[in-house]
Amino acid sequence: MIQPGLVSITFRALSPAQVIALVREAGLRGIEWGGDIHVPHGNAARARETRELTLEAGLEVAAYGSYYRAGQSESSGLSFSAVLESAIELGAPTVRVWAGATGSAAADAATRERVSADLRRIAALAQAAQVSVSLEFHNGTLTDTADSTLQLLKAVDHANLFTYWQPPLDRGTEDCLADLGRLLPRVTNVHVYHWRPASTDRLPLAEGAERWSRFLALAEKAPGDRYAMLEFVEADAPANFLRDASTLKAWLKAQK
Repeated sequence: MIQPGLVSITFRALSPAQVIALVREAGLRGIEWGGDIHVPHGNAARARETRELTLEAGLEVAAYGSYYRAGQSESSGLSFSAVLESAIELGAPTVRVWAGATGSAAADAATRERVSADLRRIAALAQAAQVSVSLEFHNGTLTDTADSTLQLLKAVDHANLFTYWQPPLDRGTEDCLADLGRLLPRVTNVHVYHWRPASTDRLPLAEGAERWSRFLALAEKAPGDRYAMLEFVEADAPANFLRDASTLKAWLKAQK
């Protein structure tokens, strides 16, 4: 089953309480809390407080969206132990991390091995805490294509490592469907947005109905439960979020 949610960094300027109020008003189910502003890495007290506020509102913690970059963050001052502590206190079922800071086309063998080794390490640490690790599917990392993501998952070879998915801005609908289909057995959550192709111009989600209805129908075939979470909205406006949330809920209802 796919539940609707929100990625909290969509509204970095709002407090956790304000984000929760918006999500309740929108009728969504869960929140991926970001590790930069709302639930800073290693701030256990903030994580516990945010968890309590979320649950008291009748919502769920969908994930912890960290900014940990495998193969890089430990040496840059962000330890995975701090990230994992926050995820545990937040009650997050999965922690999102980034597959390094180099795109697949530019990454050499040493870079791939460094990222893979770190992902293997953190996947094991998280597994001991009953938290999964999910890769951000994003350009500028080793998960910028389906091919590279599958290569990375195979290299790490750990049952506790999964991946998110979102449609790359430079990929057509058919190519996106093919990519999602190949990744589907390892996909946890999906980030949902609709931008003008090959640009950063945000559009009403409803304008992406043709492609997103197909993406969600395919994602629904994956085993287990996951979230389809709105990430960024037109003009960063709460009113536009509420509009897009209604669209997303209607699409998910149509899949049932």
